[in-house]
Amino acid sequence: MSYRKLGRTSSQRKAMLRDLTTDLIINETIVTTEARAKEIRKSVEKMITLGKRGDLHARRQAAAYVRHEVASIKEVDEDIQIEYALQKLFGELAERFKERNGGYTRILKTEPRRGDAAPMAIIEFV
Repeated sequence: MSYRKLGRTSSQRKAMLRDLTTDLIINETIVTTEARAKEIRKSVEKMITLGKRGDLHARRQAAAYVRHEVASIKEVDEDIQIEYALQKLFGELAERFKERNGGYTRILKTEPRRGDAAPMAIIEFV
């Protein structure tokens, strides 16, 4: 098998990876363990590629994976605009990486976590 089990059942692992992928899309940088960072890199790269494609089928495929969470709330001329993670993926992030062919994320290793000394990493968009 070419994936990490991360000490969880398959349903727990899938839910955790979906959550971390959505969090990375919203916040653009997260601190997690090195193994989790390497594992979510795969799904985030696929989501950005779907965002760059931009058609209806790609949007539906991404919507099946990315959680329906609020990315930002803006007030424009007495109106409140709510941007969701999927909108940010297909709008801002797809536009940013339209000229780039892969390699959308970077993983920076940091000091071990205090308590259990797990190797930690910062994953962020390039």
